[in-house]
Amino acid sequence: QVQLVESGGGLVQAGDSLRLSCAASGRTFTTSTIGWFRQAPGKEREFVAAVSWGGGSTDYADSVKGRFTISRDNATNTAYLQMTSLRPEDTAVYYCTASRVGLTRTLYDYRYWGQGTQVTVSS
Repeated sequence: QVQLVESGGGLVQAGDSLRLSCAASGRTFTTSTIGWFRQAPGKEREFVAAVSWGGGSTDYADSVKGRFTISRDNATNTAYLQMTSLRPEDTAVYYCTASRVGLTRTLYDYRYWGQGTQVTVSS
């Protein structure tokens, strides 16, 4: 099992940066794909980014590619989402999640979820 706790959200202006953190506990973190999803009010939860268990492979949604960077530190059981050039449309609750499947964008491949952290970008 993996328990996940997100932090680092907040209210920022368009163009600003934020770094989200995901602290994990549980023996299987280092062998799990870690993903970030987001959900805006009235919208479905959507894939943002994922990193493979060793950190060597990453995947990004087209909407964040070039602006967001996902990373992980298996020594500290922590994953990160560095977000730059934030836009109002990035406003959402951001969730950290873990999967035992390889690098995937499919929501249902992710079994373990954090409680989410709110990111609000004002124009």
